[in-house]
Amino acid sequence: MTAVPASNHPYETLTPDVVLDALASLGLYGDGRLMALSSYENRVYQVHLEEPSDVPAVVVKFYRPQRWSEAQILEEHAFAAELMAAEVPAVGPLTLDGKTLHRFGDFMFSVSPRRGGRLPELDDFEALEWIGRFLARIHTVGAKAPFIHRPALDLATFGTASRDWLLGHDMIPLDVQGAWRDKCNEALELIAASALPTGSGASKNAEIKVLRLHGDCHPGNILWTPTDRPDGGPHFVDLDDARSGPAVQDLWMLLSGDRGQRTVQLSGLLDGYEQFRSFDRRELALIEPLRTLRLIHYSAWLARRWADPTFPINFPWFGSSDYWVGQVNMLTEQIEAMGEEPLYV
Repeated sequence: MTAVPASNHPYETLTPDVVLDALASLGLYGDGRLMALSSYENRVYQVHLEEPSDVPAVVVKFYRPQRWSEAQILEEHAFAAELMAAEVPAVGPLTLDGKTLHRFGDFMFSVSPRRGGRLPELDDFEALEWIGRFLARIHTVGAKAPFIHRPALDLATFGTASRDWLLGHDMIPLDVQGAWRDKCNEALELIAASALPTGSGASKNAEIKVLRLHGDCHPGNILWTPTDRPDGGPHFVDLDDARSGPAVQDLWMLLSGDRGQRTVQLSGLLDGYEQFRSFDRRELALIEPLRTLRLIHYSAWLARRWADPTFPINFPWFGSSDYWVGQVNMLTEQIEAMGEEPLYV
């Protein structure tokens, strides 16, 4: 795939001076130490502040232009505020000048407190229980009201739209396009036959509840701090992908390894989860459909972002025939997995 010249992308104007000027517009003055944090969708920086300051450093996030509307971003911020008010260790934006969302030049941005931490030990049963307890508390808050502006995680937005965009923009080499299309269609048909929401925001099985979720709860979005500290344990960050969907969406990305390992991990998560909230075991049948949707959506996400110069640099393997042959093989594996008995604990 050919990258669009870097000068054509809005983020090329987001220089360190612009980052510092945006903070200064809120009365926060960086001391010159600025570090880009790992984020492809948005641009996120840790900035140390001049002394004296109430906090030594903040994290500033510049939202990708035209991805979310202002109403959708504010709904994410409101959800984070609800979680923090319920004493869930989520990291949300600071309220500055009476607002959590700010504008500077062509960008919308937010400022959050800096939180340290490491990846959680997902082979530690006690850590899994702990995470499970907080996921239940997140979902208890999430079940209180629906999202109005943010979309649902469903077959239409993650699956069908992703397939149609990739095929409609000729993103798949001709030598593998037919094979990928056929396997993708087969996978989407199996997902459509599941109880996953199809696009209306409601599940085909009305008894499967849809609620507000973290949405992207992989290990990298959980910061673990030493348990001997008063605020020790997991901290949930990056609600940028918060959506409506079934509760199991926030559990399955924490599972890895073979079936036995995933069963043990799931058992730990649910042992903690069910101390605070019941979990519908029928949702376990949605794990492989959700994994398959993420696989399809991930390819479309990379293709849609290819004009951003950071994507060709960080994903140089994307777009080749070999990549798409690998996707065909993974879809084949997922079709087989969706035909197997779901995990059960």
